[in-house]
Amino acid sequence: MKELVEVIAKSLVDHPEEVTVTVTETEDDKSIVIELRVAQEDMGKVIGKQGRIAKAIRSVVKAAASRADKKVIVEIMQ
Repeated sequence: MKELVEVIAKSLVDHPEEVTVTVTETEDDKSIVIELRVAQEDMGKVIGKQGRIAKAIRSVVKAAASRADKKVIVEIMQ
């Protein structure tokens, strides 16, 4: 999941070297929290108009996670 979010984010931004992805699993191992951090000037490109790009990223990751029977939460951090 981490690699998927990283590849998508790096393809969207102007500063791919500043993209960092952190993965944290919950204690019950049923859900995963993925934190995506990008440069401040790239936030708009990752979120998109009315959050469409962010929603699309979450949908793709959710589809990939369903194969592993896990719940994934993608948070876009500053």
